[in-house]
Amino acid sequence: MDIDPRRLRVLLAVARTGGVLAAADELGITPSAVSQQLNKLEDETGHALVVRTPKGSVLTPAGLAIAEAGEEIERALSVARARIEGGAKIAGVVRVGGFTSFVRTVVIPRLPEWRTQYPQLQIRMIEDDFPALMRLLRQRQLDAVVVELDSTTAGQRSLSAGMTEEPLLDEPWKLVVPAGALLTTENIDLGRLPLPWLGVESSAANASVLGRLRESTGAQMETVHQYQDTLTALALVAAGEGVAIVPTLALTGVVQDGVDILDVPGLGTRRIVLWRFDRRRSASMPVDTVARLLRESAAAFDTRSTS
Repeated sequence: MDIDPRRLRVLLAVARTGGVLAAADELGITPSAVSQQLNKLEDETGHALVVRTPKGSVLTPAGLAIAEAGEEIERALSVARARIEGGAKIAGVVRVGGFTSFVRTVVIPRLPEWRTQYPQLQIRMIEDDFPALMRLLRQRQLDAVVVELDSTTAGQRSLSAGMTEEPLLDEPWKLVVPAGALLTTENIDLGRLPLPWLGVESSAANASVLGRLRESTGAQMETVHQYQDTLTALALVAAGEGVAIVPTLALTGVVQDGVDILDVPGLGTRRIVLWRFDRRRSASMPVDTVARLLRESAAAFDTRSTS
């Protein structure tokens, strides 16, 4: 398969804007030129890449695979550009939203190093829940948002037009139960645990896990209480009030007295991604740099946790 990589930016523009006309406007070319480039790319790949619908253009599975390759090329070029220009020349303020465990574990420990490496780059972290962070991102009060998803149901959340997704980290979900509550940890039936489940805010990724388990087990799986912070969940579990699903990252550096943390088949993984707009423009160089730093920090954490 011999692909002209210059055509990838056209496919990416269609994917990000949701249509040929919008992609043409974004790229500063005619809609006819966009269609021609897409047709040539489809000829080069031997696959249909885009399906036109009444609501816009949608990428086929083959189109998604080619678009992901294009994003990898963009990332590589962004890294190379940052290294060529040097850290001292990367200047600006980048505002990144995120959830507690990622900010605490992956970002904050690296801030002093990044400040030394990029003295003119100011990284501003905003911690909040998913709805608030997405509102700020759409209002352009944030440059990027770190989002948690249940990997099994991740495809159910669609990106807004012009928004891109970059993978940062996948990690297993854990089952947290009161110490000694289970006589055996083999062949755990998630639909028949001796304690109720702890409730969690509906936009949180572990709420999706509970919904998925209800469907797969056919059990009602009622919840009691409702928590937002992992420390609250651990305290409730230790008090015998229920069981909870918690991601590995949230347990890092946290005292876990009075609970058992279990790996259970069927829980799946939490996917952590970065969502942002307009990363292709030269003005987004500081954002590109911060995105690369986040990817590298997440990869380093993943290496430590699996070594």
